[in-house]
Amino acid sequence: MYDVIIIGSGASALSCAITLKQNSKNVLVLSKVSNTQSQTAQAQGGINAVINANDSVQSHVNDTFKSAAYVGDIESIKFMCENGSSTISWLNDIGVPFSRDENNNIAQRKMGGASFNRACYSSDYTGLKILQTLFDTALKLGIEFKDDHMLLNIISEDSVAKGVSVLNIINTEVSQILSKSVVIASGGYGGVYHNFTTNSSASTGDGQIAALNASCELENIEFVQFHPTALKDNFILISESARGEGGYLVTKDGSRFVDELKARDIVAREIYKKQISGEEVYLDLRHLGKEKILHLMPQEYKLCLQFHNLKMEEDLIPITPASHYSMGGIKVNIDGQTNIKSLYAVGECASNGVHGANRLGGNSLLEIVTFGRHIASLINIDEIKIENKQYKTYLDDKLFIENLFNKDIKYDFYKIKDELGKLMFENAGVFRNEKSLLESLGIVNKHIESIDDFGISDQSKTYNTNLKEYLEFKNILFLSKVIIKSALSRKESRGAHYRTDFDKQDSNFNKASLFIKGDLNE
Repeated sequence: MYDVIIIGSGASALSCAITLKQNSKNVLVLSKVSNTQSQTAQAQGGINAVINANDSVQSHVNDTFKSAAYVGDIESIKFMCENGSSTISWLNDIGVPFSRDENNNIAQRKMGGASFNRACYSSDYTGLKILQTLFDTALKLGIEFKDDHMLLNIISEDSVAKGVSVLNIINTEVSQILSKSVVIASGGYGGVYHNFTTNSSASTGDGQIAALNASCELENIEFVQFHPTALKDNFILISESARGEGGYLVTKDGSRFVDELKARDIVAREIYKKQISGEEVYLDLRHLGKEKILHLMPQEYKLCLQFHNLKMEEDLIPITPASHYSMGGIKVNIDGQTNIKSLYAVGECASNGVHGANRLGGNSLLEIVTFGRHIASLINIDEIKIENKQYKTYLDDKLFIENLFNKDIKYDFYKIKDELGKLMFENAGVFRNEKSLLESLGIVNKHIESIDDFGISDQSKTYNTNLKEYLEFKNILFLSKVIIKSALSRKESRGAHYRTDFDKQDSNFNKASLFIKGDLNE
């Protein structure tokens, strides 16, 4: 039995695990993927913090609340911004290789929606460098990791979390792992927009569905951020650093049509408008020169060359908006506590009110590290008693997986997954309206009603990816319904949620949306 189990291995999970270990807690980190493959690595542009005397915490708070379209939690936002400098100091102390200016101070660049050059960075590998440094630190501390373990459900009794049931992907065995506290840090739900997202294939909302099954509340699920600049056709992220360093957004004739450093939702919509009217949109960095591009954006340069055979110093780069970040998630308070005792959530899987309707570029890394450490400092296991027995949740999950190997299959879930990703991107993506949302809801409900007709064809018990992908498909199918129903309920346009039939912000919706387990049956 453990003191704390953490689900996920990104920066929020590792920041939490390191702090818990330093506080003498017995910690286990469970991850579906290898530890340095988390979505944190995709946060390339920078991490916001007020470390320059010309900037101010209040300015950072104002920028964040404005970007959140005024539905963010102001206390959570203040906490994050006030702790920005200490978060950077901690990361610097453990060895994150931040880029430096001519005075050897940590360099900062401007991101969209910011009033100041506030994003500390490590070239255009910021998230990856933070993730690698955190992982190295965790290994030095002797933190225990289990890779290739997929969360199935939270084990709880009497509204108290007791542990988790998990699938060992290597041998298909289901087990229960008990603990006095559980922290979900499993990332976002970009996989709902399969083939139209910058997210990895692992971002399938496993934590959100497990929390919903445990009777947690989900909040603001309709707010999905579409990054303005992904490579066209393959949806590989081109970091905001490209625009932060002076890149232009242009049409084929070279005409600029939007302020490149406005908030992401605005820029993404302007690009998508051009595309649906038949125009191509490009990122233009040619005026920066090869030397500057290679110094500041070496990863972006390699991606364009590798996947499109284009050189940034010579060619226009074709781009498109893509699903990128989940502002909504498991509802938590400022301390990461859900409505289930001893169950916490942190990072992109959680909704603590920091991002509201639209995340400010550079705030994701700051949020996940700051709140990862904060939550770990508050977890109290002294009063928690766990009975060592086989819990019903575990037994039910074990039987469910066993039965999957003995059922007939009528439909190919891979085909439906591809169709669902396209449907969600077109009907519940950058633009939505009641007609498109209701059409999508009807299709999703039809698939949910037929869920027993889906299954697995691979009968292997050794690293059965067919089984893992089926479970992920189920999660994104149900999350599709949550997104659609939440979007239908918000009859206004706010931040990343844009309704063409309600194209104005409405003060009647100046609040977070909530979704509970029973709403899935309606």
